[in-house]
Amino acid sequence: MAVRRGRGGVKPGTQLVGDIMFLSTIEGWWYLATVVDLATREVLGYAMTDRHRAWLVTDALRMGADRGGLQPGCIMHTDRGCDDGLGPGTTPAANSAGTIRELNLRQSMGRTGIFCDIATAESFFGLLKAEIGTTVRESHKAAHADVFRFIEVEYNRTRLRRHPEFGYLTPLETRAGLQYEFIPAA
Repeated sequence: MAVRRGRGGVKPGTQLVGDIMFLSTIEGWWYLATVVDLATREVLGYAMTDRHRAWLVTDALRMGADRGGLQPGCIMHTDRGCDDGLGPGTTPAANSAGTIRELNLRQSMGRTGIFCDIATAESFFGLLKAEIGTTVRESHKAAHADVFRFIEVEYNRTRLRRHPEFGYLTPLETRAGLQYEFIPAA
């Protein structure tokens, strides 16, 4: 069975994009790393913590690989990351390189300061902030709950996106349509 192509001719599980964002809480920053499939716009993997740690990206990558049906040689697009006090050689981008190789993915790093290379991740973060708000949350637990609910309940399963062939579908429905050769309704 041939796998259909998604947006821009991309097949599910062949191109991913990832980035990190933070939310403000009374207890301090709450960091979120995501891995998004470019064909379906589904958030395949994510990880959250109260510190900007190098393993945050690798945990999101591993979750994405476990859930995403990734193809061998899948490309992982990221920006170059930043140091943010993690120490030399321990930036999220540098540490994710080993995990990318381990998972049989290919790394594609954008140019420094060029956000269009990871625009899909930035777009998701903008939508997340618009939906859950940018107010200071009372705790890390509250931020975790808000992000989890948005990704797992609202975004992947109920958020309709326009697909050029299938019409308005959720990211999960888009993946199913591309993987199982669904025929669009007339």
